Amino acid sequence: MRPSFPQRHKKTPKPILIAFNKPYDVLTQFTDADNRRTLKDFISIRDVYPAGRLDRDSEGLVLLTNSGKLQHQITSPKHKMAKTYWVQVEGIPDDQALDVLRNGIELKDGKTLPAKVKRISPPTLWPRNPPVRERKTVPDSWLELTIKEGKNRQVRRMTAAVGYPTLRLIRIQIGPWRLEGIQQGEWVTLT
Repeated sequence: MRPSFPQRHKKTPKPILIAFNKPYDVLTQFTDADNRRTLKDFISIRDVYPAGRLDRDSEGLVLLTNSGKLQHQITSPKHKMAKTYWVQVEGIPDDQALDVLRNGIELKDGKTLPAKVKRISPPTLWPRNPPVRERKTVPDSWLELTIKEGKNRQVRRMTAAVGYPTLRLIRIQIGPWRLEGIQQGEWVTLT
């Protein structure tokens, strides 16, 4: 008869969820062969990974976690977690353009799901470096846009398709998690 030994179970780490306010020109990854700024320049916690992407030229909320299950819930198209953006566009979109966005718009990779969109006053934000280009002859305006999918550069392509190119894009919310109170380049642990 073989002696029995107590089973040693590897402890599952407690799930961590971090909200990070990503600056412009930062990659949503921890390494880069070209030595550009990445998450490692801002986040010191080990073994957390981004739950989704935010383009290098976009700013705002990025969620990171050490939980594969939570990461899947946040990123899986099956869950259709809403993502809300503040979008500075060139020009002042008319009601017809907003209705097209609300009904879904045909892009090269298929029609988008309907978006929630409304005009908003310019939000109070941190300065962007480099600043957004301004053209004295072309006004700009701000939209709040919510989508439930994540096609590549989707918001930028949507606004361009209706004739109002995106100048600045800031993600302010993913599901129930908001950017409020987190300064640019800083992160907080969420419960």
